Amino acid sequence: MSVFYSSPATFIDTLCTELENSTAFQISTRDNVDIKRGLRNADGTGVMVGCTKIGSVQGYSIIDGEKNPMEGRLFYRGYDIMDLIDGFTREQRFGFEEIAYLLLLGRLPTRTEYEAFRTLLSDTMALPDGFTEDMILKAPSANIMNKLARSVLALYSYDDNPDSTELRNMVRQCIQLVARFPMIVAHAYATKVHYFDGGSLVLHRPVPEYSIAENFLATTRLDSKFTEEEARLLDLCLVIHAEHGGGNNSAFTCRVLSSSGTDTYSAIAAAVGSLKGPKHGGANQRVAAMFEEIKANVGDWKDDEEVSAYLEKILNKEAGDGSGLIYGIGHAIYTRSDPRATVLKRAARSLAEKTGLAQELDLLESIERLSPCVFARVTGSDKTMCANVDFYSGLVYRMLNIPEDLFTPIFAIARIAGWCSHRIEEVMTSNRIIRPAYKSLNLYRPYVSMRDR
Repeated sequence: MSVFYSSPATFIDTLCTELENSTAFQISTRDNVDIKRGLRNADGTGVMVGCTKIGSVQGYSIIDGEKNPMEGRLFYRGYDIMDLIDGFTREQRFGFEEIAYLLLLGRLPTRTEYEAFRTLLSDTMALPDGFTEDMILKAPSANIMNKLARSVLALYSYDDNPDSTELRNMVRQCIQLVARFPMIVAHAYATKVHYFDGGSLVLHRPVPEYSIAENFLATTRLDSKFTEEEARLLDLCLVIHAEHGGGNNSAFTCRVLSSSGTDTYSAIAAAVGSLKGPKHGGANQRVAAMFEEIKANVGDWKDDEEVSAYLEKILNKEAGDGSGLIYGIGHAIYTRSDPRATVLKRAARSLAEKTGLAQELDLLESIERLSPCVFARVTGSDKTMCANVDFYSGLVYRMLNIPEDLFTPIFAIARIAGWCSHRIEEVMTSNRIIRPAYKSLNLYRPYVSMRDR
């Protein structure tokens, strides 16, 4: 055996050490000039890559060529998210099923259509025979998002017509995915608890009469019990996470794969993989970790000066995870406010009082209020910034006794409605593959035979 290959692990370690000291993966700032990295223009606006009738995100206006901050607004199929929430809340209905119908089919359902759609989702929610045993229990994962992505790919094998991109077939597949995501996550979580956390394995079946929010709470709790207020709040979380335009990383990922002509399961699994990333759906867990650190290191949560001083340490990389970021503050589009964060904060107050987390919510509001001023003082920037949805979602999930393992999967359970809508729109309205360009930095190198290397 070669001295360089004592084991796979040591050989890989040797190769990586060499890579770290080489220029093979080093690109300078100078090389990136005029490259719209992140698909953002120099003024912070997004590079236009397509058209959509599904979602619209508004966080600023352009006047005389200048970007002007504004209160954030979010639209689903042209409807303001605030109007939609007010509508189903006032009529005391669960909203996510109605929103999924709107996103997938382009209009709000009638009462009859709404009830029929809820029944269809309920009838479709149970996983295929043997799926949990063969695809989840036999290959458990410590990460629920990883298991969700693999399970979505596995559903291809249980579909009699997996590859067809005909409209009716895609709508069928998408409705099944909306219905099955909560059960995949619930069973993947139960499996994780058993195999990795040392707990008992308890698998619950969905209840036909329950909404998706109710079923998720019932299937992820050992006793299946929940309150009406808890279910309504989770339903609200699903509604505000269901869609966020075609430019967010996971929706764009779904559209990129869909443009290639691939099957629905491949496109959606890729979107799940995107959302798993800590810069996207995993951001709420970073907010939660940062918040716990602030709670532990700030003596008086009501002292603005003490809170500000610790935020300054985070920005100066003297505290936090060393990134210099106050997680949950700032957004690529929203400037003065993120409507999703506004909705969550407003809805959380009542439950915070009942769960003994009112002081934590007060502290979060203080961090939201103080962060822009601290950021301006430390960086010298006058950028208008606000709390985004990740800032409050973690605390809301804690109020609902939802473990951190499920924070990002809940995001996926909601966003599957948006992903599927973008999947259908991309396939039905575009016949060109999405194919951007990269600037090559390599110079010509003559080939050298192995004996001369």
